[in-house]
Amino acid sequence: MTIPQLTTEQLEAARAAATQARRARAELKDGVRSGKLSLSQALEAASTDDILAHVKVVDLLKALPRVGEKRAAVVMEKFDIAPNRRIRGLGRHQLAGLRAEFGER
Repeated sequence: MTIPQLTTEQLEAARAAATQARRARAELKDGVRSGKLSLSQALEAASTDDILAHVKVVDLLKALPRVGEKRAAVVMEKFDIAPNRRIRGLGRHQLAGLRAEFGER
C-alpha cells in the first residue's frame, strides 16, 4: 500500500489541524502548571476531548507544581502506568489513584 499524495490544500489543512492540536494540549498543560486547572479537571477535560486525550500522562504530571521527572516516575510506577501511556489509555483504577494522589488541596 502506497501513501497517497496530498494536494497543497490538504497538506496545509493537515498542518493547521496539527498546530491547533499541539496548542490545545499545551494550553491544558499550562492551565495545570499555573494552577487554573487541577489534575482532576484536566483528566475530566481529556475524557471528553479527543485531542486532549492524547496528552502523555508523564507530561501532565510534570506540569503539576512540585512534580518533576522523579516524582512523576514514582507515581506512575505506583499505579502501574507505562511511561508512554496517554490519558486515553488509563484505566478507571489508575484514574482514581491519580485523583486520590493529587486531590484538591
